[in-house]
Amino acid sequence: MPRTRAHLPVFRLAWLLVAAVLFTCAGPAWADPTDSPAGPQGGGSSQSLLGNDVSWPQCNAELPGDQAFAIVGVNNGLANNTNPCLQEQLEWAESSSGAVASQPKAQLYINTANPGRAGSWWPVSDEYPTGSKVHNPYGSCKTGDYGTACAYMYGYAKAFDAAYVRGVTDPADYVWWLDVETENTWSSSKDANRTVLEGMTDFFHSIDAAGVGIYSTGQQWHRIVGNVSTSSNLYPLPSWLAGSRNAASAATACSKSPLTGGGKVVLTQFIHAGLDYNHACT
Repeated sequence: MPRTRAHLPVFRLAWLLVAAVLFTCAGPAWADPTDSPAGPQGGGSSQSLLGNDVSWPQCNAELPGDQAFAIVGVNNGLANNTNPCLQEQLEWAESSSGAVASQPKAQLYINTANPGRAGSWWPVSDEYPTGSKVHNPYGSCKTGDYGTACAYMYGYAKAFDAAYVRGVTDPADYVWWLDVETENTWSSSKDANRTVLEGMTDFFHSIDAAGVGIYSTGQQWHRIVGNVSTSSNLYPLPSWLAGSRNAASAATACSKSPLTGGGKVVLTQFIHAGLDYNHACT
């Protein structure tokens, strides 16, 4: 799914295992992605209308060469580290055909979490980086606070790092997807988890990024975040839904409910032969 990677940072590993079992036991169900009605104009096209997403698990692996668009994971499974193949995979993403007009050729996704006390780093103020004051809509983050105020700052900081520390050139040029999965560490407070994502979203909006979206399955999203009110900056974000079984079901999944009430499903994902494929809904 996502993830977990998110889809691979851990969830993805789980999906690959499931995919391997299904492929072995039900071979015909896994259609050739280029022959399935997954593109916006249907199947049968000589040019792929599907995209792919990759991250650290695909380091040193052969990547597709006919993808219409590509989404690259910035992290190495956790929000506080870097995909060691990021630069090579970004170069590959830029080589996408661009055959789907609604999707930029190269996009990014980042791992998200709310580790609190379990994390290797947790904010203790409303400054990030040090000396730069951040407007915090949830009040003042202080030492020992693991509620919404510091959760917001954690999200803001991890998004800042993704844009400026991981090695991404011109971060504002990209659409950034927030990978939300249960394999990463989350608080028991859905409110605090939501504010992590709000902090990330506010950061990307602050740099005028090309776009921000949410990447998850409905089940994982509702378990981690739950319902999102109209006052949240997450409410209008587009959804990238993981979990489809094949190209045909990915096309059908475009009609599923988005992760938030004000959003829209724009991408759906399925796995084929160990790779993630993505169908553009519009």
